[in-house]
Amino acid sequence: MSQATLGDDEELFGEAATEMRADVESSLEDAWGALPDADDVWETDADNVLGVLNGLNSALEVGDAEAHLRDAKKWFTMGQRADAFDDADDLKAEIADLEAAIADLSRASEQVGDLTSTIPALRGTLEDAGLTDDAADDDAGDDADEAEE
Repeated sequence: MSQATLGDDEELFGEAATEMRADVESSLEDAWGALPDADDVWETDADNVLGVLNGLNSALEVGDAEAHLRDAKKWFTMGQRADAFDDADDLKAEIADLEAAIADLSRASEQVGDLTSTIPALRGTLEDAGLTDDAADDDAGDDADEAEE
């Protein structure tokens, strides 16, 4: 192989490494962009708790962030194995941060989902308990009326 070919290969590898890093960075940017906005998670215009929980659960959806993270990890792994990155610590740290954010959102969504199914049942239980208390009050009132007669 000639010197010119080796030089060309080195240049091509450098270009590929630069493109690979750009792909990772682009996928990470897309993933961060796919996450919900903080205001969407924080603010609500619902009229009741169930509406708040349903809105929050929708706001906590990570959308395409997981797919973009997967792409970033794929290209990052490929670049690392090819030893294409001079310094990949920043990419590795950002991938870890993004994974943590997605995991936090997923955990929060599960917890909200649990509450969303629990709250209506709790309301029913409390309504039933309220009916029982009202019925007991009515019975006590009836007993008092009978005692007066």
